Amino acid sequence: MKSNQDPYRKQIIALSVLVPLTIAILFGVKIEGYDLSFLPHVYATINGLTAILLITAVAAIKNKRVILHRRLMKTCIVLSCLFLIMYVLYHMTSESTPFGGEGWIRRIYFFILASHILLSVGVIPLVLFTFVRALSGDFERHRALARFTFPVWLYVAVTGVIVYLMISPYYS
Repeated sequence: MKSNQDPYRKQIIALSVLVPLTIAILFGVKIEGYDLSFLPHVYATINGLTAILLITAVAAIKNKRVILHRRLMKTCIVLSCLFLIMYVLYHMTSESTPFGGEGWIRRIYFFILASHILLSVGVIPLVLFTFVRALSGDFERHRALARFTFPVWLYVAVTGVIVYLMISPYYS
């Protein structure tokens, strides 16, 4: 991959490494005295909205509604950033909630959670490279990468809601 084809390649790779590392470090930081227990409900809603907007954005571009597609995709990026901020804030101010289910449902929950976490790390560079290619007008390479980015991002958004729904009965 030539650097002139992806002008922000180094920055995207750095950000794709720094964001998960920073989140991992911040999970070890606990701030007392704040009740942000309402945030999981908010960021689960954001995940759901992101999923809906991603599907709507794909429909928009298939119908040649480029401006709507751009606006929706930018909104999805903003929503994903807001989710990330709220997620970190919640975990810095609250103890993790253990999943209380047993048997097969427990295995399903942890499979969904593990795949969600792994793909949420992988989606960062996918989204950023796809976005930069669109901004730079490299639509052929944008479309090629978006074919991979869309299902991964959609999976992360949908499984975020599923994980929330599965663990929500165990919030104190």
